This record gives sequence, structure tokens and C-alpha cells, in this order.
Amino acid sequence: MARHQRIGSALAVLGGARQDLLEASPGARPKFVALGGVLLSTGGLAVLSAAFAVHMAIGVWWPFALLLGLGWGAVIVNLDRMLLVGMAHDASLKRNVALAVPRVGLALILGVVIATPLTLQIFHKEIDTEIVTMQAEAADQYRTSLASDARFAGLPELEEKIATERSIVASGGRTDPQLAVVQGTVAAKQAAYEQATATARELETRAQCELDGTCGTGEAGTGTAYQMARANADAQSAAVAAAKAELEAALEQASDAQQRSAAQAVAALEADEAEYERLTAEQDRLQASFDLANEGSGGILLRLEALDRLSDENGTLWAAKTMLSLLFMCIELLPVIMKLLLNFGPPSAYDKLAAIRDASDVAVEELQQESRRVVVEAQEELLVLAEKERVDRQKEAILARRRAALAAAAAQTVAPAEAPAETGVERRPGWDTGPIIGLAREAAARTVRTVRRRPSDRMPV
Repeated sequence: MARHQRIGSALAVLGGARQDLLEASPGARPKFVALGGVLLSTGGLAVLSAAFAVHMAIGVWWPFALLLGLGWGAVIVNLDRMLLVGMAHDASLKRNVALAVPRVGLALILGVVIATPLTLQIFHKEIDTEIVTMQAEAADQYRTSLASDARFAGLPELEEKIATERSIVASGGRTDPQLAVVQGTVAAKQAAYEQATATARELETRAQCELDGTCGTGEAGTGTAYQMARANADAQSAAVAAAKAELEAALEQASDAQQRSAAQAVAALEADEAEYERLTAEQDRLQASFDLANEGSGGILLRLEALDRLSDENGTLWAAKTMLSLLFMCIELLPVIMKLLLNFGPPSAYDKLAAIRDASDVAVEELQQESRRVVVEAQEELLVLAEKERVDRQKEAILARRRAALAAAAAQTVAPAEAPAETGVERRPGWDTGPIIGLAREAAARTVRTVRRRPSDRMPV
């Protein structure tokens, strides 16, 4: 029972109650115990929310995440308690609204901050599935962006060039597009040679059939017609030989060009293949680096984006997410709203006692302030009187020293007057110094007595 009493007292104090007033007004205890329990509930939600957030954001080990969550929960409880303690009972609607609006706004912000990680944790399975899809889409987009990157814009042309160079090397240079002119010349020479050969065969056939008499004039033998046909055939044979020589020269020139082209293609192929390998390796490295970062990007921002996408695609999930967020926010708003509702009711015995105690404390403090003021004024007056007395004593001491100095001077002045009587000097008639000397001696003695009675007055000026 005593343990429960201590727990209840701790919750009441957490809810903003004053222990001395609870003893005088025990009926207010349940209300403050309930408020303390609500604050403790919001702190527990804050602990879980912070632990989930830290674990999702940076992958902290769960025990350490819970430790950080406890610190955040203590901060939230302290803020909520501040909001409650600052709302004293007041029946005025305007003042209550003015006090409640900023507190409700702050509580709403805290509710959103607390509700977000909890909502993400509740839908973590659906979010994880959506994140895989989002990561694949991001990888494809990055691959497309690399293809259009200025650093790799020449890869398709370089790949075609390498394919052409490989074909040139494999064909010995015959497939080089730059040898089209040379190859056209060879084709033309080849066609001319074939035409000349065909013409030569035709003329040779005519000459032979003229010799045989099977064509032409129809007369066999080496007549004029035959001699003319033979001359034409012989002339065409010389043209065939010339066409063949030209064809062989063109073929030789084409062969040299093909060899040079193949050699150049081999050298260019090595450089282009090296450049192609370098660019593709750099492209693969960037893609692998992005894939690694993309696969490890499971933070709160990506999870929020995934939850928003799922909410847009699925109305049921959107409704569930909204209701959960509102639930957590209402739990955070509950202490402030509950305190606001209590303020609109009539003042309880606890509120009246609190007002009386506060007024008594103010009165006591005012009395103490007045007493301290009176004491300070009395001390100042005493200091003024003491200083005045000290100044008076200093003045009297100065006057006494002056009188003593005057008496001494008078004594020294009178002493030479007595000297003639003692030394046998004749005094002048009518000069009686007795009364003067007596007065001087009496003044000196009085001064000495005054100084001896007041030794404390002999102060340096």
C-alpha cells in the first residue's frame, strides 16, 4: 500500500501537483495522478518512436537505440509537463484560448514527430517491398543517365568504330570504307579487261571462221577479208594485254592500300579497344557504386516516399495510415486538452488553496522586503550618526591641539619677562607679569587635562 502511495504521489507530482497542497486537498489527487499517467504514456510512445527512428536512420544497435529513445522520452515528458504547469486555472475564455493555442500547436508538432516513426514501423513490410521496386527504378534511371552522360556520349560510335576496325583486320583491309575509290578503280579495270577479252575472243572467232570460210565472205583461205579480221584480232590482243597490265597495276595498288589499311586498323583497334575498356570500366564502377549506395538506402526519407507511393496507390492503406497518425497525435495532445477542459470548469479546492498559498507567499515576501528595507534604512541612519560623531571628535581634537599650541606660545612669550628679576636685571616700574603668567599656565593645564581625558580623539588630520 505504501508503495502504491509513493507511485501515486510521483505521478501526481509529474502531472504538475504540489505535494503540500495535495496533503491539504486529497480530493485533487486522482486528477493529477491521471495527468501524470497520461504524460508517462506520451513519454513511452516517444521512447519507442525515437528508438525506431534512430534504428531506421543510421542502423544503431537496438539496446543503444532504446537508450537514446529514453533520453528523447524524458525530453518529451518534460516539455509536456511544462505545457501543463504553465496553464493555471482561469475561467476567462479568451485567456484560456490564448494560453492553449501555442501549447496545442507545440503539442501537435510533437505529435507528428512522434507518430511518423511509429507509423513507418507498423507498415514496415509493405514499405520494404516498395523500396525494392523503387531501388530497381532508381538503378535503371541512373543507367540511362550514364548512357547520356557527356563522358560516355561517344561510346556507341566508338563501339561501331571498333566493329569496323575488327572487320577490316579480319578481311585484310578489303572492307575498309576509305578504299572505295581504289576498289572502284580495280572494278573498272576488271570490267575493262573482261570487255577487252570478250572482244578479243569475238574477233578471233571471226578471223578463224573467215579463214575457214564459215562466215563473212564464205571463202576459205587467207584472203583480204581474213587478213583484215586477223589484223583486228591481233590489235584487240594488244588491247587485252594493255587492259590486263592496267588491271594488275590497279590490283597491286589496291593490295598495297589494303595492307596499309589493315596495319592502320590494327593500331587503331588497340587504342580504341583500350579507350572502350576504360570508359566501360568507369561506367561499370559508377553503376556499381550507385547500386551499392542504392541498396543501402533504407533511411526514413526513402521509407516516407515509399509510404506515400503506397498510400497513393492503395486507399485502404492511406486510411489506415491517416488514422494511426491521428491516434498518436491525439495521445500527445491529450494532456493539454484535458488541462484546458479542466480550466473551463469551476475552481476546485486545490485551485483555491493554490491561490491562497500563492497570495500568502506574496504577502510574506512583501513583509520580508519591507522589513529588509527598514533595517537597511536604520543601518544607514546609524552609519550617518556614527560618521557625524567621528567628525565632531576630530574637530574637538583639532581645537584642543590649537589651544595647546596657543598656550605653549603664550608661555614662551611670558618666560623672558621673568628673566630680568632672576638675573638681576632691573624691571621697569609698573610692569606686573604675574596675572598673565597665571592665565597662561592655567590654560595650558586645562588643555593637557582635556587631551588626556580623550586619548581616542587624537587622530591625524
